[in-house]
Order: sequence, then structure tokens, then C-alpha cells
Amino acid sequence: MNDTGFFGAIIIGIIAGWIAERLLNRHHGLLTNLAVGLVGGLIGEKLAGLFHIDFAGKLSSLVVSTIGAVLLLFLLGMVKKNKHIEAPPAPPAA
Repeated sequence: MNDTGFFGAIIIGIIAGWIAERLLNRHHGLLTNLAVGLVGGLIGEKLAGLFHIDFAGKLSSLVVSTIGAVLLLFLLGMVKKNKHIEAPPAPPAA
């Protein structure tokens, strides 16, 4: 979110978090969507830099932030899913 300003980043973050939430069928509140969108914006910006993709403007910032937010929610879902895998039962004592 390189040229959006403070309030623009907040609005783009909320919208990107909301879009990511809908795409991955999750249910979060406004503040969680903001956090996911802002962190997603940082992730998306790093990924765009790695692939030498230049973006400018609010619409492209929204797209990059949404991609980062979807990736963030996907990875968090994978970690959460693996965290709930139960260990096999211990063998009976002899």
C-alpha cells in the first residue's frame, strides 16, 4: 500500500480482509478484517516485490492486499488444522 495514505490503508485493509474472509468462507469481525487486510497488504507487497511487479493506486493496492490476506488466512487455517490433529493413543502398559 505504497501511496494510499493512512486512512486509505485502513479502508483498503478492511475491504481486503472482508474479501479474503468471503473467499475462504470465514466469519470475522471488522477489527479482524482490518488486521488481516493490513498484514495481507504487507505480505502482498513483499510478494509483488519478489516477482518485480509494480503496482500503484488504490485498486492495485486492494488487489495486492487481498491476495496477501487470502494467503495469510489460508496459512493460518493450515496451521490451525494441523494443531488439532490428535496424537495416536499410547500403547497399553505391560
